[in-house]
Amino acid sequence: MQRIANFIDGKFVEPVSGRYLDNIEPATGAVYSQLPDSDEREVSLAVEAAQRAFPGWSATPASERSRILLRIADLIESNLDRLARAECIDSGKPITLAKTLDIPRAASNFRFFATAILHTSSEAHFTELGGGGRAMNYTLRQPRGVAGLISPWNLPLYLFTWKVAPALATGNTAVAKPSEVTPMTAFMLAELCGQAGLPPGVLNIVHGLGAKAGAAIVAHPDISAISFTGGTKTGAEIARIAGPMFKKLSLELGGKNPNIIFADADLDRAVKTTVRSSFANQGQICLCGSRIFVERSIQERFLASFIKEVRQLRIGDPLDPDTDQGALASKQHYEKIQSYVELAKAEGGSIVTGGKRPANLVDRYRDGYFIEPTVIIGLDARCRTNQEEIFGPIVTVIPFDKDCNAIAMANGVEYGLSASLWTSNLDRAHNVAAQLQCGTVWINCWLLRDLRVPFGGMKHSGVGREGGEEAIRFFTEPKNVCVAFGSNP
Repeated sequence: MQRIANFIDGKFVEPVSGRYLDNIEPATGAVYSQLPDSDEREVSLAVEAAQRAFPGWSATPASERSRILLRIADLIESNLDRLARAECIDSGKPITLAKTLDIPRAASNFRFFATAILHTSSEAHFTELGGGGRAMNYTLRQPRGVAGLISPWNLPLYLFTWKVAPALATGNTAVAKPSEVTPMTAFMLAELCGQAGLPPGVLNIVHGLGAKAGAAIVAHPDISAISFTGGTKTGAEIARIAGPMFKKLSLELGGKNPNIIFADADLDRAVKTTVRSSFANQGQICLCGSRIFVERSIQERFLASFIKEVRQLRIGDPLDPDTDQGALASKQHYEKIQSYVELAKAEGGSIVTGGKRPANLVDRYRDGYFIEPTVIIGLDARCRTNQEEIFGPIVTVIPFDKDCNAIAMANGVEYGLSASLWTSNLDRAHNVAAQLQCGTVWINCWLLRDLRVPFGGMKHSGVGREGGEEAIRFFTEPKNVCVAFGSNP
């Protein structure tokens, strides 16, 4: 059985305690590898290595940092099949999704930020002074130091590199922790960083539990910035600890995203994309739409087409290219999803399709964490099922009569991450988009991402923004420089 190791100061090292955690393959429910059960001792070693590396890395010309990061992107692309297979075994997602989304996006993250740092600029502001003198103010953006990066299990390499790439590109060093549920691709990335010539200590990867290794990263006094993606409850605890330490914080948290489908929408396109936006990666993408609001006049037509498409999704072996739906990421998450199916029934909902373990799984996958894509009707927008983040293959369909009703229900949750709306009316599209309380609105599409635009949520979906210039600003500290010249003021 493979045992993966922490990556500290450019070397793979065993946990100080000698203890390991089992890594479960979700599709089979069996242990297939082990990862270090790290704690504050490994985090301290990683921070020390990052501090030693910071002066040299921050002084490295942007062109050289860019060259190394582009080399990492090349290596990710040349190892696409190997990384995709590892991610499927680790997370239970279909291999087609890993090959077309997760791994290519990981390479794109490095490419984007590796080139973005070559095109930074700063405005200069001139002030006239008495006696004919002048002053010029300009702003430098300098790396913050050691960044703490904590990523989730649902898009393991994609979201891990979404944090690592801008942190390193801007001259910071990092202590990063992938989810203990899906550690394998982060371990493999460490190997690729070594091959690319990344100096020792620039990126340090500590594996382990969030309550031990993750908490130690958040609390360490020499880590100046924390970027976290995960649950809202954990994000609140991170803010409670890091806030009084005046750490820079970026928290990308939960979502309860609405899809709003108006009667004038292209129904065929809306149905096909809504199936994808509801059930991609078994609904385990923070941007998946879990509440579908449908204008009442087309509700029956939409439901008939939607249910037909959902029932055609193929569930099974994540490594089979024909699989649409793989396994949920862990037993704990599988049990959570089952509990919400029962809650929906208790609240008066009707399950029109799904809600069970697939009956046709082959023997190898009998103990895997599979559940059918589930569509529920008959629930009020204010019930728990429609208010709480489920993060799985469960969607509810709710009718509405007026635009204002759809907007009110869409906004009537504590989250505000993203939304999708479908209409052929341009005025309505812009009007509704402006009123939705969320960080991203897609109109007649879903998951079209441009790395140049800011990304993040409102309300309990988080604070701060990532992506593009926002990420560069997060990982750098502004410093104003004022120069007076000419006659003395």
